[in-house]
Amino acid sequence: MSGHLKLTEINFLNSTDNYIQQRWVYFKHSFYYISSTTKSWPNSRNDCLQRGADLVIINSKEEQVISWIGLTDRETKGEWKWVDGTPLTKSYWGSGEPNDYEGKTEDCVEIKFHDEENSWNDIPCGDQNFWICEKTVAL
Repeated sequence: MSGHLKLTEINFLNSTDNYIQQRWVYFKHSFYYISSTTKSWPNSRNDCLQRGADLVIINSKEEQVISWIGLTDRETKGEWKWVDGTPLTKSYWGSGEPNDYEGKTEDCVEIKFHDEENSWNDIPCGDQNFWICEKTVAL
């Protein structure tokens, strides 16, 4: 049966073509939608959820760009969790971060400098920023 595609492979190829037409990028078993406008963290997350995805969860330094990421301590101060509920285990905080700068409530996270490995910054969730949606796919 070599040379024949399995049904799961055909479905994957069809969905890949569909996502690419909608400006999604495929990288290491996930599709990424990179925004071209800015929104607050909650509005960015809602946009991702409407697309059947969520804000990106950073698992490697290659996934980092300037944008909102799906990390917050809005539920419990100092207890950083990803949007899927998993606790933060690997981080790329910038020097002195997280810090609630000038006493502000900074419960959401952005990546400031994509060329620096440790560049996460906590900022107020209402600030405007670009965002990245991530949708994991399985073969």
